[in-house]
Amino acid sequence: MHSSVVDFIYQNKDIYIKKWRSTLDELDLNIYHSSISNEIIEETKAEFIDLVFGTLYTGEGEVAARFRRFADRLIYYHIPLSEFIRSLQLLRRVIMHDLEEQSTKEQYDRYNVDLEDWLDENINKLVDEFSNARENTVNLQNTALKELSAPLIPVFDKICVMPLVGTVDTERAKQIMESLLDGIIQHRAQVVLIDITGVPVVDTMVAHHIIKASQAVQLVGAECILVGIRPEIAQTIVNLGIDLSKIITKSTLQKGVYTALQMTRREIITLDEQRSTEV
Repeated sequence: MHSSVVDFIYQNKDIYIKKWRSTLDELDLNIYHSSISNEIIEETKAEFIDLVFGTLYTGEGEVAARFRRFADRLIYYHIPLSEFIRSLQLLRRVIMHDLEEQSTKEQYDRYNVDLEDWLDENINKLVDEFSNARENTVNLQNTALKELSAPLIPVFDKICVMPLVGTVDTERAKQIMESLLDGIIQHRAQVVLIDITGVPVVDTMVAHHIIKASQAVQLVGAECILVGIRPEIAQTIVNLGIDLSKIITKSTLQKGVYTALQMTRREIITLDEQRSTEV
């Protein structure tokens, strides 16, 4: 930006901050997120004012870092970006009004272009950093959801359970397969129980994914037991002609666990049975 415009804005900074502050005070951010305290809102406004006017004499690297931190703050507190962009447009009008009154037409035309460039640059940086921060947040959330959508839970030594809840589509089937195979290696599992109690519909596609998962489990040296087959699910499987004969199936997780213990040469006995054996 032209040094004369920088000097003009900086010399009148306190005046513009006061005028702009009154504009920011008109923003009712609580309507977007009622849990935001007034203290946080005021801190955010103050940080934004300091950020924008700080770009007048601050290096590019430091400016980018400050915009990044501010964008992270907006994302964290669920504060809308649009209101702050609108406030920059209002600041533009205030400064342009003063430039028009205190400059010649030639100076005004030149300064106006520089002012537009400065404010547009601030808007672009803010939007870019906000978009990047939002994308990073979404990616982290998706990663967390993937981990939660198909967890492999060790219940006994060498025995794990994968409870499935909700619809199993192609994308989720890939996540299940990755979590299943990685978990078997990590927990050194010999038997894996896939619990479909929480899967509302088992059609041909879902069954196909389950069969593929079972085959993959066998390829890494473990066995798969399909549990949680409700009567209506069993009827659907029969009507569709789906062949699950190569997979061990049990109606409940409890029965599946007993079978898994037998497959690993173990059983659950009561204390009384243990004492009688010892005697």
